[in-house]
Amino acid sequence: MSKLPVGLQIYGLRDLLEGAPENFKSVMESVKAMGYDGVELAGLYGLDPEYIHDTLAEVGLKPLSAHVPLVEMMEDAEGSAKTYKTIGCDYMVVPYLPEELRPLHEGYEKALSEMRRIGKIVKDNGMKLLYHNHDFEFVTMPDGTFGFDDIYAQVPSDLLMVEPDTCWIKVAGQDPAGYIDKYSDRCEVIHLKDFIKEGDPDDMYELIGIESSHKSAKKGFFQFRPVGFGQQIWEPILEASLRSSAKWVVVEQDQHYELEPLEAARRSREYLKILGW
Repeated sequence: MSKLPVGLQIYGLRDLLEGAPENFKSVMESVKAMGYDGVELAGLYGLDPEYIHDTLAEVGLKPLSAHVPLVEMMEDAEGSAKTYKTIGCDYMVVPYLPEELRPLHEGYEKALSEMRRIGKIVKDNGMKLLYHNHDFEFVTMPDGTFGFDDIYAQVPSDLLMVEPDTCWIKVAGQDPAGYIDKYSDRCEVIHLKDFIKEGDPDDMYELIGIESSHKSAKKGFFQFRPVGFGQQIWEPILEASLRSSAKWVVVEQDQHYELEPLEAARRSREYLKILGW
């Protein structure tokens, strides 16, 4: 059975790169040595797009996509598109919606309108715009559907594709493989992310550096884990990925706790190799 190439979201390696752009090449060499085929960017670390393109080409990693804050694209969509086109990305990704732009919030219609506009600019530059979910999209809309589904109903597929994050879909109480199947013809990049969750913690977004405006008495435990070291059952997710239109699967781990970031990335890749990936 054919498999998909495996990328790494380098947000998880930010501690090695932020304030130390000189580390970029050596870190990418380590990623390549683990057996990754490409990387998904999350910032440029002060480096020129041409340097990133040339370095990744030299190392042998494909810059498949980039997470770019929606506000940044709203301010200069054309400039952002040109930057990531220069790097060689096939996709640009809306990584997160600020609370005021989420489904059921006042700015939601603005977010949809902006994604349509930005998607057209990204398309005109030869790339595709994707949306990367968390769990907050799984709120119930007035018509009874989830906000996750409403986003893709409101923005056509030629302007916005799906980047399903399997961790957050599961945290929302949904089936990651089922959602990949549901959007099979609209998923070209799929995030593989593992986790451990007990109880009902309310600080999950603080773990990715985002303060919540809402605190409750909920108690629980949540941590990200390397792929294969958490609660996800991976075979159904990977099989659904192969059934879909996916061109890449991408490992992401936002925090690493007792493990060094590169060691966590290595463990994820080694687990996937055990499964034949």
